[in-house]
Amino acid sequence: MERRSVYQLSGRQIIFLAFASALIAVGATFFLSNFGSVSQFKDAASVAFAEDAPRGISEPSAVSDEQNSIEVYKTLSPGVAFITTSAQSVNYYGEEAERESGNGSGSVIDNQGHILTNFHVVEGASKLTVSFGGEKVYPARFIGGDPDTDLAVIKIEPPREGLTVIGLGDSDRLAVGQKVLAIGNPFGLDRTLTTGVISGLQRPIRARNGRPIDAAIQTDASINPGNSGGPLLDKFGKMIGINSQILSRSGGSVGVGFAIPVNTAKRVVPQLIQFGAVNRPKLGAQMQAVADLAERGYRLPVENGLLVYQAIQNGSLQRAGVRGITPEGNIGDIILSVENQKINDLDALYRLLDKKQIGDTVQVEVYRDGKSLTVPVKLLPTPQINSPMRRTQE
Repeated sequence: MERRSVYQLSGRQIIFLAFASALIAVGATFFLSNFGSVSQFKDAASVAFAEDAPRGISEPSAVSDEQNSIEVYKTLSPGVAFITTSAQSVNYYGEEAERESGNGSGSVIDNQGHILTNFHVVEGASKLTVSFGGEKVYPARFIGGDPDTDLAVIKIEPPREGLTVIGLGDSDRLAVGQKVLAIGNPFGLDRTLTTGVISGLQRPIRARNGRPIDAAIQTDASINPGNSGGPLLDKFGKMIGINSQILSRSGGSVGVGFAIPVNTAKRVVPQLIQFGAVNRPKLGAQMQAVADLAERGYRLPVENGLLVYQAIQNGSLQRAGVRGITPEGNIGDIILSVENQKINDLDALYRLLDKKQIGDTVQVEVYRDGKSLTVPVKLLPTPQINSPMRRTQE
């Protein structure tokens, strides 16, 4: 009986949980409707990227470091886009106007005119233009964006003379100390080159929506506002990362910059081009970390895991029989692990599910009524729900 009393929440506590879920972005997960079937994902994965070494760059060991930097810049800078964004605004008299709102960088990734950049560079823009160092300005359109990885794709109509395509490397084969080159448009200075080394790997950073971006590349190559979205290149001229963030109290470069691994882009970009968004499998529930609840004074029968607050109707967990909190105040199931990996917070769940596809079945261990049991959960498209706690774009 003592265990049961611990294993219950009062109606007031349930209301508090709901309110807390609405306020804490990282304390709840909400789920997008499906944008395509599993077969569509296979089609998206067939999008081809340039991976051959670019012509014009000598074998790095055969030339000086200076010559290598010169060749990489000369060969690939024509493929680095200067992106200018505009946004609609309303003046004091209610008149609408379109004004320049910012700029950033991007990389041409195919001959069709697709340009890879950061999501935060183009987010909210009503108009996009691109230039490549000359007076010619190309109108661009937004193709798709993924706020969870801070990546986006825009597109221009390719000119007759063609485009310089930046090939993609392999970010899983990097080493600390390796030479890197960043090309971008810091402070609006067109196609600026900075060089340095990889100063750290597997750095955890967060997108602006709070979602974790795993395995970021840390570099001491100077990265400043305007570099966002531009390529981080290796000495062979292949893109290994997409420059995204700096760690700085002043807002300028202090030698600690972060790039999103190019292998993340390889996984995301095909879906952005085909569907306009990334379709990630999710469990279809609103959840709270047990540790977070414990810090706020709630007593639960386990120390770690995710408390299922509500399993969304017809979502993956609900179909599998996983339970949320009942109207009577009986606590919901607590997820302990997924695929034998301990799940102590939402970040761990995001990382695991990011490697899965809709249609996969995962083994979910839950704590229920004093014992643990394993439930097979098929990752299904999750219907949209109307909830006062549901956040736009979640």
